[in-house]
Amino acid sequence: IPNSSVFAKLLNSCIDKKSVRNGWRVHARIIKSQFYDEVFILNRLIDMYSKCGCLDDARQVFDKMPERNTFSWNAMITGYAKMGDIEHALQLFHDMPSPDEVSWNAIISGFSLQSHWVKALQFFAKMHSEGFGVNLFSVSSALSSCAGVGALDIGLQIHGSVVHSPVYCNYYVGSALIDMYAKCGEVESAQSIFEEMPERNIVSWNTLITCYAQNGPADRALQLFSLMSDQDVCPDEVTLSSVVNACSCLSAVREGAQLHALVIKSNFEDDMVLGNALVDMYAKCNRIGDARQVFDRMPLRDVVSATSLVCGYAKAANIEDARRTFSRMAERNVVSWNALIAGYTQNDQNEEALNLFQQLKRESFRPTHYTFGNVLNACANLADLQHGKQLHGHVIKHGFQFKSGPECDIFVGNSLIDMYAKCGSVEDAYQAFVKMKERDRVSWNVMIVGYAQNGHSDQALTLFNDMVLSGEKPDGITMIGVLCACSHTGLVDEGWKYFDSMTSQHGLIPSRDHYTCMVDILGRAGRLDEAEQLVKTMPIPPDAILWGSLLSACKVHGNVELGKRVAEKLFELDPQNSGPYVLLSNIYAETGKWREAIKIRRLMKDRG
Repeated sequence: IPNSSVFAKLLNSCIDKKSVRNGWRVHARIIKSQFYDEVFILNRLIDMYSKCGCLDDARQVFDKMPERNTFSWNAMITGYAKMGDIEHALQLFHDMPSPDEVSWNAIISGFSLQSHWVKALQFFAKMHSEGFGVNLFSVSSALSSCAGVGALDIGLQIHGSVVHSPVYCNYYVGSALIDMYAKCGEVESAQSIFEEMPERNIVSWNTLITCYAQNGPADRALQLFSLMSDQDVCPDEVTLSSVVNACSCLSAVREGAQLHALVIKSNFEDDMVLGNALVDMYAKCNRIGDARQVFDRMPLRDVVSATSLVCGYAKAANIEDARRTFSRMAERNVVSWNALIAGYTQNDQNEEALNLFQQLKRESFRPTHYTFGNVLNACANLADLQHGKQLHGHVIKHGFQFKSGPECDIFVGNSLIDMYAKCGSVEDAYQAFVKMKERDRVSWNVMIVGYAQNGHSDQALTLFNDMVLSGEKPDGITMIGVLCACSHTGLVDEGWKYFDSMTSQHGLIPSRDHYTCMVDILGRAGRLDEAEQLVKTMPIPPDAILWGSLLSACKVHGNVELGKRVAEKLFELDPQNSGPYVLLSNIYAETGKWREAIKIRRLMKDRG
């Protein structure tokens, strides 16, 4: 007859193999034995059932125990907490005669695992007020909760409380500190913790590599991976997934392909998360054939891998294959719908994007801020004000326009401003602008450019001054809007003032686009010599667009000599483009130089 020690070993074997079926058999033999009332054996049964995910069986054993000890309570509480049933775990915790350190750890960990981070931190504080000291498990869970909620101040306090404690040298505490600092935006502090660790394990390396892959700079993730290899630390699936994601951010397809070879060599091809990362990397690097090949070879696929493929096809302007992949998806979520809608919008199939939005609603998916951003862009591209106003109603109905937070109010608000401005309804655009609870630089830019493009130059310049007074720094796009406003109303001196202010006041280096705007301002005003002088002295080579703007001004003002010089520059840049030949021929014709006009027409024919 087996004794209690043998039964304990059998139950441990069931735990190792996650075999509840064998556990039931052992339980049946225990019932028939003389050891059924032993607390030790009953505790092992609770532990086995809990770790095999059979909490109802574990609870039955627990409830029928003639007597319980601390291990009995903790095994049951830990089982509930790990399975995400924090309500029952908490109920038992409050019923327990004297919760110990393990009980507190289980509750704090349970809250943290279920993303109830504030509750986890509250229990962590209460644990310390009850006189319990810091320990590895509670500190790791509390730091994870700080990372989840972005509570840097509490994370700093916890860091300070453990810095002279033995747990500070533990791998997991070090990794939790790295993760906390990284997710709170303190990447340099995360790096410092990593460097201070006396010893590192794979978790430590993975945490910092993931930090750089997700928060940037992504090239640091590749550097760390190289350093990790130099120190003979063997990467696992998590390492490789993070480094592949870093390659996606950097469009580093050569390094990504090398990592793919390492994945195959390491026999990690069946890992779905890693497969998803490879599909995403190849798709973002415009290697859609390789992305498809990885996708087809994956033994298990999910909505993430298929959505990455949809995005890749859309980016490659292969919208038919994007739609085909989407249609074959066994499971879809709103991210998949967003990917295809965005694909249609990016490929100028705006009506199809709007049709797809209607289909999304019919299938009872709830649109996100990203959905609305894309369909509003489709309306903007079509200049479809009526449809745009209907979408605005949906935005308000779903609570996105007035919901604070960077992902809602700002993103959708900017899309609304852009839609109304491109549909010519600048008053509605401005109303959307003023109703935003939060604004970013894009909000100001879209409104300024919208005013400028619709001929409301005074409002554009007034809004620019408001932007500067608000403390928002202008960028290159802002200044293009401002210069366009000056161009449309012939404000030459103001244009020069704003152009010069780019370097003197705003720390911006004018790009070729800004020089083109300035040439357009001068050209419209007939100040062609000034425009030519600006082109001659600009620090970057002028392109065909800039020369074309100056040539158009020469035609308007009948400047034959300058027109000839400018046209020759355009002939050198793009001899096959007929536009400059036609413009120069028209300049000659309008000034009575018919022979020269005919000559240019012949030259155009000769050059094809």
